[in-house]
Amino acid sequence: MFRHTIPLGRIFGIRIDLDYSWFLILGLLTWALAVSYYPAEFGNWSTGEYWVMGLVTALMLFVSVLIHELGHSVVAQRFGMAVPRITLFVFGGVSEIAEEPASPRAEFAMAAVGPLTSFALAALFWELEPLVASSAPLLALTRYLAYLNLILGAFNLIPGFPLDGGRVFRAIVWRFTGDYHRATIVAAGTGRVFGFLLIFLGFWRVLAGDFLNGLWIAFIGWFLESAAASMLIQERLKSLIGERRVAYAMKRDFPRVPGDVNVQELVDKYVLPAGARYFVVDSNGGPAGLVTLGRIKEVPRPLWPQTRVSQVMIPMGSLNTIPSDAHLWDALEKMGRDGVNQLPVVDRNGIVGVLSRDDVMQNLRIQQALAA
Repeated sequence: MFRHTIPLGRIFGIRIDLDYSWFLILGLLTWALAVSYYPAEFGNWSTGEYWVMGLVTALMLFVSVLIHELGHSVVAQRFGMAVPRITLFVFGGVSEIAEEPASPRAEFAMAAVGPLTSFALAALFWELEPLVASSAPLLALTRYLAYLNLILGAFNLIPGFPLDGGRVFRAIVWRFTGDYHRATIVAAGTGRVFGFLLIFLGFWRVLAGDFLNGLWIAFIGWFLESAAASMLIQERLKSLIGERRVAYAMKRDFPRVPGDVNVQELVDKYVLPAGARYFVVDSNGGPAGLVTLGRIKEVPRPLWPQTRVSQVMIPMGSLNTIPSDAHLWDALEKMGRDGVNQLPVVDRNGIVGVLSRDDVMQNLRIQQALAA
């Protein structure tokens, strides 16, 4: 989902990434706290104190969001689901869980722990207030964090996907219908309804004169509606794919190129005439790797005539591959997680095909045309 990120480290084996959009909300929140909230609550501070406390509070809010997401991730790990990373971005955070929950119970537990974690943090900061009452900055910080975590937990209880409440709602529908696909569609539909309601509320607040808060509410509503709509599209796509395997859509006549040609020749003789976006690189009679347009663009154009394809290819040992009998939907998810547009398909004989996103979409378009 998030390509432009800064890695921060690992917690419980989970990679923590910071999306560039996070800096936008950090700046906006710091500014709002420094010029509005803190001056209204504490009128005797200096300008520097307002800005320092605004920044510290904004950073602590994202620490709270990270703890909230870790709650999801740890429970997912307890149910045997891999969690490659957590990404902090403009709307908070998201845990990237590598697979779907195996049961309504797992989905319910994984979703419910998020709001419960936020409520626990709110209670913790609330209990800390008497202990820091002698320090106005610390009192202000704990009071605001208690309030924000309470709001965060309550907001996530809205029963619309992709919020935690929507996932809890999906788990309940799944439990009573026994149909994960149907439960997802119901929860996503509810998420779109709440998204439109927040957009309406936001614009109503804007017209009432509360421009910044109204715009932010509408922006959140737009994000919620867009995410829910994307989930509906994803479920329809998944339903079309069904149980089909990678071998169903992969290209068996994939383009090949010798490893000893230079990049200029590759572009002039192979890329431009054929319009291909990737090539299997042959060396010593067998596949040695894969070269893509992305790898070509990393080479400065003046160096194209001096650079061999074998120098810019992704070697076989470093390639993300997939077996031909894997589910087609799993292959699409793998492309999304790994940030690639194609996967070499392998079996005991080596590369037997290449699967790209375009191959899958073209296959589905043909399927729909035939059905129509």
